[in-house]
Amino acid sequence: MRAYTSKAQAIEAFAKHVSSAKAAFWQQLNMDFVMGNRDGCWMRDVEGEKKLFNLHTNGGVFNLGHRNPEISRTLIDALDEVDMGNGHLISWARAALAEKIAATMPADLAYTVFGVSGGEAVDLAIKVARAYSGKTKIISAKGGYHGHTGLALAAGDEKYRLPFGPPAPGFEQVPFGSLADLETAVDDDTAAVILETVPATLGMPIASAQYYPGIRKLCDRKGALLILDEVQTGLGRTGKLWAFEHFKVVPDVVVLGKGLSGGIYPISATVIRKPLESVFHPDPHIHVSTFGGSELGCLVALKVLKISSDPRFLDHVNRMADHIRQHVQQLMGRHSILKGLRQLGLFMGLELEDELCGQLLCAAAYQHDLFMVYANNNKSVCQLLPPLIIDENQADWVAGQLDQALAATGEMKKAF
Repeated sequence: MRAYTSKAQAIEAFAKHVSSAKAAFWQQLNMDFVMGNRDGCWMRDVEGEKKLFNLHTNGGVFNLGHRNPEISRTLIDALDEVDMGNGHLISWARAALAEKIAATMPADLAYTVFGVSGGEAVDLAIKVARAYSGKTKIISAKGGYHGHTGLALAAGDEKYRLPFGPPAPGFEQVPFGSLADLETAVDDDTAAVILETVPATLGMPIASAQYYPGIRKLCDRKGALLILDEVQTGLGRTGKLWAFEHFKVVPDVVVLGKGLSGGIYPISATVIRKPLESVFHPDPHIHVSTFGGSELGCLVALKVLKISSDPRFLDHVNRMADHIRQHVQQLMGRHSILKGLRQLGLFMGLELEDELCGQLLCAAAYQHDLFMVYANNNKSVCQLLPPLIIDENQADWVAGQLDQALAATGEMKKAF
């Protein structure tokens, strides 16, 4: 099945025809891993010589592990009856998934529009906010990330926008966690405030208990919508099905993606309150997505949602979060470069001494068979996102490898 069985051949072809810069980046770090067989929490390289425990999970795509057997079987069985379907027509599969999503949401978050990527889902959330409110201004967080498509890109950090020309009008950014800055920014022309419930690329800062309820009151007062991006934090990652549940707030729009795919079939979702659906009444075809809400993807996502919403599954996530927290506390006592743990369930970030340590730790972790990445807009934080199916024995092994990687990082740091 593979076009290349040699890592060198795969890297050469990738550099020539996909991205020479990306190939060079990983080669310079001695992390030129080419994925071959993968299963559960593990990835092997194409030659079968290197095996990595996945502590990144592509931002939550592999919440349920690689090639989860239940998810794989769901897709295989679905192929006996359906294909992608037609987005212009009424679909029982999209209806079934949307109904299930609505049942897990609070208040009247009752309608779902499906897409393929998180960026596409964010784009739609902003379009709905502007159409419904008749306003234009969108406020987001500095250092945040919502995707690389048009409006999602405009709401994200400037480093992802600047190379591509002038910014789109109507967007403003404020520091995450500051209600005072939001009070100043939100005005009568504000259509929406959009935030990641916990901003991963910013280094997983956890908001205070007052932050989101304060934003909710501010948005209500100004007639603005609150959009929460749960592309990474949703589907049990934080120990609750949806991360906003921790903050006792009900958003107007929720954006889902990544983990909804089960790591098998791409699908995203924009979940909106019932009144917002009125923007589609004059013309229900005003927004379409050819591949969004594929019926195959919907059936996969239904299985993902069934697994992720099971109380026993969420209990497991919280038990493992406590177990890993204890390990990290012990590691902090052993390694001075490890300063803290940012954690909501298994959505975790290791706080390092500085940005250099964050980058060195990722390289050292790779040498100790762990795949992890730093937060791109705060490199002093290394993301710790294991599959939610991780067990205690695996967590103990990871902690031992991380212990060695931290020691190696400390030694490398002395050379700088």
